[in-house]
Amino acid sequence: MQNWLRMTAGDLGRGIARGEIDPEALCETYLAAITAHPLRDRIYSAVTESRARAEAAAASARAKAGQRLGLLDGVPVSWKDLFDSAGVATEAGSALLKGRVPERDAEVLRNGTAAGLVCLGKTHMSELAFSGLGLNPVTATPPCVNNSDAVPGGSSSGAAASVAFDLAPCGIGSDTGGSVRIPAAWNDLVGLKTTSGRVSLQGVVPLCLRFDTVGPLARSVEDCALMLAALEGRKAADLRGASLLGLRFAALRTGVMEDIRPEPARAHALALEMLRDAGAVIDEIEAPEVAEALPLSPVLFTGEAYGLWREVIEAAPDKMFAPILERFRSGKDISAADYVAGWRKLEALRAAWTARVAGYDAVLMPSAPNLPPDQARLLTDPDYYVTENLLTLRNTRVGNLLGLCAVTLPTGVPSCGLMLCGQPYGEERLLRVAQAVEDILCPRRED
Repeated sequence: MQNWLRMTAGDLGRGIARGEIDPEALCETYLAAITAHPLRDRIYSAVTESRARAEAAAASARAKAGQRLGLLDGVPVSWKDLFDSAGVATEAGSALLKGRVPERDAEVLRNGTAAGLVCLGKTHMSELAFSGLGLNPVTATPPCVNNSDAVPGGSSSGAAASVAFDLAPCGIGSDTGGSVRIPAAWNDLVGLKTTSGRVSLQGVVPLCLRFDTVGPLARSVEDCALMLAALEGRKAADLRGASLLGLRFAALRTGVMEDIRPEPARAHALALEMLRDAGAVIDEIEAPEVAEALPLSPVLFTGEAYGLWREVIEAAPDKMFAPILERFRSGKDISAADYVAGWRKLEALRAAWTARVAGYDAVLMPSAPNLPPDQARLLTDPDYYVTENLLTLRNTRVGNLLGLCAVTLPTGVPSCGLMLCGQPYGEERLLRVAQAVEDILCPRRED
C-alpha cells in the first residue's frame, strides 16, 4: 500500500474514487500523524479534529453512494491562521488578535468545504503576515524541512511545514509580497500566487488589500490547479498534454540576480540549462520597469499596512515582535500624496512590463536569492534580520508589484525554487506551462 502521507492531493482523490482509500481512514491517518509529530505545536496553531472527522464521514458516505463532489472530495487540507473559521481562533500569528473567534468561515474555506475538502486545522504564520522569514517568537516558528536551525520562510510558514513534514497533502496560504512562494521554495514545494482580485478575500485577515492574494502550497502543479478550482468553486485547469514544445521564456536579469547567493545562482543556471536541453527557447532580458518598481515597495506596502493596522497596533504595541512593529511603523510617515503618486507610477510600469513580455509564455527568475537564514542569529542580530528579510522578498515582490500570477517549482536543489510569472488572471495558462516545466525539473516517480 502506498504511504498516504506522501501522496499528492490528486492521487489521494483518485484513490478515493477507485475505492482504495476511505476518507475516514485517510482523515484518521493524518490526525494520528499530527498528534504523534514532535513538531506539531510549531506547525499547527489549532487542530480541528471534530470538524475533520465530520467532514470525512460525509465524504465517505458520498463516495460509497457514488455521489462524490469532485476529485478532491474527502482530501484533507490545512489552512493558514488568517482564514476565518467558525468557532475556532483565527489570530493571524499575533497576540493583538488573541481570542479572536469568528462566527463564520472565510469564503474560500466555505468553497473548499463545498468541494469536499476536509479541514485538518489552522497553521502558524508570521505575525500579521508581515515577514518573509517565518520567524515568530510571539506564537511559534515552524521548522524548515531542509535545515533545523533555519527559518522556514513566511508568512505562510506553517502551511509549508504542514505539507513538507507530511502533516497535510496541501496547505492554503496567502501571498502579499511572497508569502506563499518563499516558504514553498525553501521547503521544496510548489506554491501558487494568484492574481490580486481573483480569489475572494472575504473573511481573510488583511495586510495590504491591494496586494493580498490567496493560494495553495502543495506537492505538485496539479494539486495547485485543483486547489485553486476548489477555492473558487470552479472547474480545474486542464493540464493534460502540457509540453515545452514551442514555448518561449524570458529569463529576467534586472533586479532579481543582484546579490544572489551561490546555491540559488547555481540552481537557477542548472534549471535553465535543463529547460533549454528539453527544447525550450529562453531569452535573457533586462526590464528597467522592474528596477523602477521595486523602490516603490516601502510606500505602497508599508503605507497601506500601517493604515489598516495603526489603531490596533498603537493600542498595544508591546504585544508585538519588535522587528515586525518597526516594519509596520515605517509606514507612519508615508503621505497620501506619495501613496497616490506611487500607484500612478506603478500602473504605468505595469503597462510597460506587459508590452515587454507579451511574446513570452512565462518569465523566469530565482524564487529567492538566498537560502533560509539562521533562526538564532535573526533573533540576536537586528541588521541581519533586516537584510535577510528584504533580500528574501525582493524577487517575489516583482510579481506582486506588477500584478502578476506566479508559481514556484522545486529545482532539485534543496531550498532553491524556480519562479514562473504569467500575465494577470492567466493562472490556467501559467499552470499548463508550469506542468511542462515540472515534468522536466522534477518528474514524478511511479511507485
